[in-house]
Amino acid sequence: MQSWSAPSVPVLAGRGPQLRLYDSADRQVRPVSAGDTATMYVCGITPYDATHLGHAATYLTFDLVYRVWLDAGHDVHYVQNITDVDDPLFERAERDGIGWRELADREIDLFREDMAALRVVPPREYVAATEAVDEVVEVTEKLLASGAAYVVDDAQYPDVYFRADATVQFGYESGYDRDTMLTLFAERGGDPDRHGKADPLDALLWRAQRPGEPSWPAPFGPGRPGWHVECAAIALSRIGTGLDIQGGGSDLIFPHHEFSAAHAECVTGERRFARHYVHAGMIGWDGHKMSKSRGNLVLVSQLRRDGIDPAAIRLGLFAGHYREDRYWSPAVLEEAQQRLHRWRSATALAGAPDAADVVARVRQYLADDLDTPKALAALDGWATDALSYGGHDAAAGGTVATAVDALLGISL
Repeated sequence: MQSWSAPSVPVLAGRGPQLRLYDSADRQVRPVSAGDTATMYVCGITPYDATHLGHAATYLTFDLVYRVWLDAGHDVHYVQNITDVDDPLFERAERDGIGWRELADREIDLFREDMAALRVVPPREYVAATEAVDEVVEVTEKLLASGAAYVVDDAQYPDVYFRADATVQFGYESGYDRDTMLTLFAERGGDPDRHGKADPLDALLWRAQRPGEPSWPAPFGPGRPGWHVECAAIALSRIGTGLDIQGGGSDLIFPHHEFSAAHAECVTGERRFARHYVHAGMIGWDGHKMSKSRGNLVLVSQLRRDGIDPAAIRLGLFAGHYREDRYWSPAVLEEAQQRLHRWRSATALAGAPDAADVVARVRQYLADDLDTPKALAALDGWATDALSYGGHDAAAGGTVATAVDALLGISL
């Protein structure tokens, strides 16, 4: 699958600090011990509607990770998927009276446009589920052979399921008890009441062919991939074992990330699929989480059509910490636009205060669990001094503008 155009990322003098991030499984901030090539797998969209600010907040989080890694001297192998074959896509296509493939292609194109406008560094490999069916079949075969999966006793629809107890460590990523797991499983795409399952928590690996649905051949019968195994298969085939970060929104912690990690661990025999599990908070509007089901979406494409500078969208989302659930509002946008104007005015001055200290602090704050509120506050202070008192450093404005571009992805 074609990715989107990459923004130019300036290279700053020296090296930034090594990254520390909160790990959802360990429930603490700790160093990310990446090698020369840092590896990251982030779950992509299901393309049945346009990119909203909740999506944007997630992908901007991992854009910051990418930029901090680059600043620390790492090469980055970043993989992102697209779940372009799934029930929500089929349901929306039927509702709108268009083909599911046409709908998916249209929304993927719009997503790419939004990511390019937001200056998000694209993944090295951008992989659709429909491009990875062979890998899913291979993983499913291995899980069946090891006894970690089974075929339900259903002559009409012999679906393949993963045993939730196939790994002794299942549940370590979320830390949830069984009752919480069952509740979230039912709310987030699971099928606890499916007849023939050994355990209500067992997760679908392969959905046997149904009338009107696309299908692919497999040794265990024609059908299509389940959701969780798609990401395990793509990550293993494109990156392999020893993944540095598995990332996404906090609503993916369970069941999606818990199961995709368990699938991979069963195949590889490793204790942990990823060294770090990193999750971005939810974005709300009008008192509720922003979601397609509620219809309370603020779309990136609509903001762009309204003439909003994408740099202001980035700044508005960076005003809160990435792990926090937070709200978008006209006031948040207005503050971001004013901040962008102040920064641009300050960096355009012929003389400004020395930039070395503020650049060092921004580097440090971002490396410390992506603390954007502190980074923005440091830049606000420098801009206020520059606009109020000026300075004798003719190169300071350019130095700050380059750092803001490299680290925060904002062009001044």
